[in-house]
Amino acid sequence: MNKILMLSLGAFALGIDAYIMAGLLPGIAVGFDVSISGAGQTVSVFTLCYAISAPLFGALTAGKPARLVLAAALTIFTLANALSAVTTDFSLLLLTRAAAGIGAGLYTPTALSTAASFVSHARRGRALGTVVGGLAMGTAVGVPCGLLLAQSLGWRATMWLVTALGALALAGILLRLPNGAAATPPSLRQRIAVLVDPRVAATIAVSFVTSAGSIGLYTYVAPLLHASAGVADALPYLWAWSLGGLIGIYLSGVIIDATGRPEWVMAGILVGMTIVFGSMAWALPDTALAFIWFAVWGAAAWSTPQQHRLLSLHPDKGSIAVALQSSAHYAGSAAGAAVGGLALRVGASLTQLPALPGLMLAVALIGQIGIAVWSRSSDRDRADQDQPQPATISEAATGELL
Repeated sequence: MNKILMLSLGAFALGIDAYIMAGLLPGIAVGFDVSISGAGQTVSVFTLCYAISAPLFGALTAGKPARLVLAAALTIFTLANALSAVTTDFSLLLLTRAAAGIGAGLYTPTALSTAASFVSHARRGRALGTVVGGLAMGTAVGVPCGLLLAQSLGWRATMWLVTALGALALAGILLRLPNGAAATPPSLRQRIAVLVDPRVAATIAVSFVTSAGSIGLYTYVAPLLHASAGVADALPYLWAWSLGGLIGIYLSGVIIDATGRPEWVMAGILVGMTIVFGSMAWALPDTALAFIWFAVWGAAAWSTPQQHRLLSLHPDKGSIAVALQSSAHYAGSAAGAAVGGLALRVGASLTQLPALPGLMLAVALIGQIGIAVWSRSSDRDRADQDQPQPATISEAATGELL
């Protein structure tokens, strides 16, 4: 098996694990006799540990043999999922989800830097895209397939599927990956150095809030559909979300390339998401409209203008920009799932839940419009500075003498 495809297989397993729990919440809630808001914290702990461990372990493992780091990460990830599949104690389930998040956070930056080290500089983007594509495919294709398995054999069978994929990737890493040090992933200090750029900080803040709203609602999508429209099977809607996501990845890139304005593309995406979330309460009872809403939501959630924006701000520090965006996404996901669970716990109904992420997205939209206006003003100022300045009288006279 191609070395980069092996790395992508591990990313595929991670992509499933990061989002599969949202579709499994009803079964987990019943199986452990906990509330939906309590079950939702299985998403929060995974994504929070992922967001924290990615930059932390990326710094601590710098210079270590790539095969050793990747094998350790997949061992933690695989064992954690196996324990998730067998535990009968909810507190232990939360601990295993946290451990799986740590393993995922350790794996991703090392896998990206390792993939980059295998190819020439000219092919580095393709190699990184293959690994990131594994994450995307894990979510877009793996999650619905995992939920289909859960419908037949229960949610624990899905955990065993993720365990098997992790074990397969681990075996491939141990047997086929060269025992050399990968390119050093960006350290915590390097990330902070880029983050102090106010343009980067503002972009990351919008990404954080957007993920909090979008993935915060995605976490509770199965019980939301049941409460709003009596839907017992959320799988077709998640397929619509996933297929919309694949379309969004492609279309957003095309639009950004055509316009050269990722900040305005993001503003347009946030307008669409705000409308979808603000109107979701009355849209969900209409089956056809609900499918359209889910597809639009998925397309917006998977679009890539923020990555383009960060890469354009620091083209020489692309790996750091991508790492910052990833951390913002997963930290926001954890915050959104936690806030949604808290809202349910203090008395909000499931049918009222979309209003909260809708408000978050409205805030993100206001911030993004500010970024877009700021960026346009900065571009205009730079263009003015690049224009030849009119010569002063003394300079003109000197030129004539020369």
